[in-house]
Amino acid sequence: MMIPEPMRDTLVYVSTCLQGHNRRIFMAKTVQSLGVGGQRRAEQLLGWNRKTIRKGMHELHSGICCIDNFSGRGRRPAEFNLPQLAEDIEAIVKPECQADPTFRTPKIYTPLTAKMMRVRLVEEKGYTNHELPVVRTIGYKMNNLNFHPQTVAKCKPVKKIKETDAIFEQIFKINKETDSCERSLRLSIDAKAKVKIGPFSRGGKNRQGENGLDHDFGPKKIVTPVGIFLPLYDETFLYFTESKVTADFIVDCLENLWPNLKKRFTPDTVVLNLDNGPENNSHRTQFIKRIVDFALTNSVTVKLAYYPPYHSKYNPVERVWGILENHWNGELLNSEEKVLGLARSMTYNGIHPKVEMVNGIYPTGITLDKKEMAFYEKKLVRFAGLENWFVDIPANC
Repeated sequence: MMIPEPMRDTLVYVSTCLQGHNRRIFMAKTVQSLGVGGQRRAEQLLGWNRKTIRKGMHELHSGICCIDNFSGRGRRPAEFNLPQLAEDIEAIVKPECQADPTFRTPKIYTPLTAKMMRVRLVEEKGYTNHELPVVRTIGYKMNNLNFHPQTVAKCKPVKKIKETDAIFEQIFKINKETDSCERSLRLSIDAKAKVKIGPFSRGGKNRQGENGLDHDFGPKKIVTPVGIFLPLYDETFLYFTESKVTADFIVDCLENLWPNLKKRFTPDTVVLNLDNGPENNSHRTQFIKRIVDFALTNSVTVKLAYYPPYHSKYNPVERVWGILENHWNGELLNSEEKVLGLARSMTYNGIHPKVEMVNGIYPTGITLDKKEMAFYEKKLVRFAGLENWFVDIPANC
C-alpha cells in the first residue's frame, strides 16, 4: 500500500504533535492500517523508529499504558534552544586562541574565560542574559569545541612588548574584516622546526613497540616543512625542503599555490598572517621585493599582518603543527617517503593536507642595497604607529 505525499506529510506532522503513549498508539494504528510490512514502510516513508512502533503495538494489543518518565531524561542541551551557540562561541574564541607551544598535545588554549565569553555573547551576538546558560555550561561548551579557557604556565609568553595589545587589536580587526569579505582571502604562513630523518625518538609512543635511538646521531637528511593554511576553510598546503627556508622559498610556495587559489576564490585582496621571522619580516629586503613583485604581477592587494614577538603560537597555522607533531611523534621518521606519507595521512578538522616535496637549494644572504630598497619602500603603506607589523601593498602601487 502506497502512501500519497500529502497524507505522508500529515501523518508525520500529527506524530510530532503527540507525545508518549498517545504518539505510540497513533503510530501503531497507522501501521495496522498499512497491512503486512507496515512497520518497514512506516520506517522508510515516515521515518518512524521501529522499536517505538513495536512498543506502541504492544500497548495497543495488551491495553497496558507504559508511563513515560520525561523528567528523568534530564534537560535538553543548550543547543536545542540556541542552535547557533556553538558557532557563535567558535567565531569569538577562534581568532584569540593559540596552539600548545610544546606541541605535546593538540589542545588549543585561549585567554578568554567562560565568564568573559558569556559577556561577549551578549555584547557581540545579541543574546540575552536570560536565554544564555550559566557560566559553567559555557565552559563545558568551550572544552567540547577543544578550546580550553584556562591559563597554563607553558602558554605564557617569554616577554611582552608595549605594542603587543595594540598589535593584537589590529590583527583581530583585519582578520575579522577579511573573513567577512567575499573578495578577500586570508592565509597563515609559517615554517615548522627542522625534522631529522633517521631512527630517532620524538618522545611519543608506538603500539608496535618500536624504539628510537636515544641520541641523535648523524641524520640521513634534514627537511623543513612550510605550511600555508586557510583558516576560514581549514585547508592546509605543506611544502617540504632540504634547503634553508629563505624569503625566496616562502614566496615561491605562495606563487606555486596562487593559480589554484585564484581559480577558486578570485580574491582582489590577500592577507598574510606571519610571525615576523628573520626571513619574512617587513624589513627583510628580499622578502619585500618578492612580495611586491607578486602583488604587481597578479594585480592583487597584499596585506602583511604580523603577530607580536613571543606570541607566534597565535598564528593559526601553528594549530596544524600541533596536530602533525602528535600524529607522527610515535613513529620513526627514517625515510623521506615516511615523512611525506605521515604528513598526508594527518587530518585537520577532517581535511587532509596537500603535501609536496620541493627540490633544489635556495641561496641565503640575498639582500637589496638602499637604492633598490627605496624603490620598493615607496610601494608600501605602513600602518601608523605599528609600521613593523602591518604593511599594505596596493595592487596598483
